[in-house]
Amino acid sequence: MTVLPPAKPANFSRVTMTELMIPSYANFGGKIHGGILLSLMDKVAYAAASKHSGAYCVTVSVDTVDFLQPVEVGELVSLKASVNHVGNSSMIIGIKVISENVKTGVVKHTNTCYFTMVAKGEDDKPTPVPPLLLETRTDVRRFVEAIKRKSYKKEYDAMLHKIKQTWDQEAISSLLEGQRCEVAPELKK
Repeated sequence: MTVLPPAKPANFSRVTMTELMIPSYANFGGKIHGGILLSLMDKVAYAAASKHSGAYCVTVSVDTVDFLQPVEVGELVSLKASVNHVGNSSMIIGIKVISENVKTGVVKHTNTCYFTMVAKGEDDKPTPVPPLLLETRTDVRRFVEAIKRKSYKKEYDAMLHKIKQTWDQEAISSLLEGQRCEVAPELKK
C-alpha cells in the first residue's frame, strides 16, 4: 500500500519569476516573441510543480494560452505560477503573466494559461504527488475551475473524435457554408 505524503498548501509552491525583455527576444514585428514567453511559462510551471511534488516534472499539456497584449523590449515580465489542482501524479499549474514598463510604471496583464505537469520518479514513471491543501476561497475556486476545465476538455475531445468518425458530407458542407474557404470539387462527392 502506497502512503501518500501529507497535503501541501497551494501557497507552498507559489513561484514568481521575473525577467527583463531584451532585444534578442523580439520577433520581426519588434514585440517579444510568443515562443520566448512560452519558454518562460514552461520554466515557471516546472518550478511550481517540482516544488509541490518534490520530484522531476514534465509538461504534458498546455491549455488556453491567450496573448492578450504585446510585450515590449525593455519591459520586466513577471510570471506568477501556482498549483491549482492535483491528480495522482499530475498537477495543473495556473500561470499569470504581467509586464511592467519600468520607465512609465504601466503594468499590463499579458497572458493567463494552464500547464499540466506530471511528476516522475527515479524509474522515470509517474509518481504520486502530495494532495493540495486548499486554505483560501481562491484556492478552492481555482481547484474547482480546474476540474471544470478538465471536464470540458474531455467533452471537446470526444466531440472532435465523433466528428472524425462520422464524416457526414452534408453536415460538413453546412459547417463550411459562409466560411473563407473553397472545397476542391472531388471532395464534394
